[in-house]
Amino acid sequence: MAAGKEIRNKIKSVENTKKITKAMEMVAASKMRKAQDRMRAARPYAEKVRNITANLSAAIPEYVHPFMAANPAGKKVGFIVVSTDKGLCGGLNTNVLRAVTNKLKELEGNGVKADVVAIGNKAAGFFGRINANVVSQVTGLGDTPHLEKLIGPVKVLLDAYAAGELSAVYLCFTRFINTMKQEPLVQQLLPLKAEDLKADAGHQWEYIYEPEPKVVIDDLMIRYVEALVYQAVAENMASEQSARMVAMKAATDNAGNVIKELKLVYNKTRQAAITKEISEIVGGAAAV
Repeated sequence: MAAGKEIRNKIKSVENTKKITKAMEMVAASKMRKAQDRMRAARPYAEKVRNITANLSAAIPEYVHPFMAANPAGKKVGFIVVSTDKGLCGGLNTNVLRAVTNKLKELEGNGVKADVVAIGNKAAGFFGRINANVVSQVTGLGDTPHLEKLIGPVKVLLDAYAAGELSAVYLCFTRFINTMKQEPLVQQLLPLKAEDLKADAGHQWEYIYEPEPKVVIDDLMIRYVEALVYQAVAENMASEQSARMVAMKAATDNAGNVIKELKLVYNKTRQAAITKEISEIVGGAAAV
């Protein structure tokens, strides 16, 4: 009964795969909660930096930071693309890379070139395959993003924009909405929009500057942009674990369905073999 043995081996193989996907689902669920807590914990810092920067900017209207000034003479644009280091998370990376590719094609149609900063193995590998101009990259962030690992690669584009070489910088990542839904985004990071740095209407703060106001605003602007990038990475990691949990649950359910179908086929094959043997015995007895 060679066919039956082959089916049993297939069933055993699928059962082993099911155990792996179930374990990966449970690990992703555990990491997802931690990633969501980390994402939510980063929001108050970014909001506070934004408020202070907005109040300072309103107090010194005659000074415009380079990050808020448009660079119409810039011949290129920059992209900060956030992806994952690992796969098995559904269409998470595919969706954000497709959105970035569409934006790149649109810019190329207008004769505008692009510099790319790749965060994550998937983005680095993708832009390497399409021969994009990757000016810097960072991989191996692990389960916890560290700002010191992100500052260096991102600073390449920030310095280029401040120098007037880039007309805009876009931040591309997957925004976490809920466990079942994640949204790929390609949003403008630089120049900063005036409404994003609008001071609170209820009150204005009077500050005593040490050192001079220009130096304080310059440092705060950089911290604010870095906080936006860090928040994007934290959102992407929360989305990654959620997408992986959902994908592994779907794989576990599919493995269970395959096992049921294989067992049904195995039982039919075994019954057919038994029926054949009985028929042969009956036929032999009748001949005798």
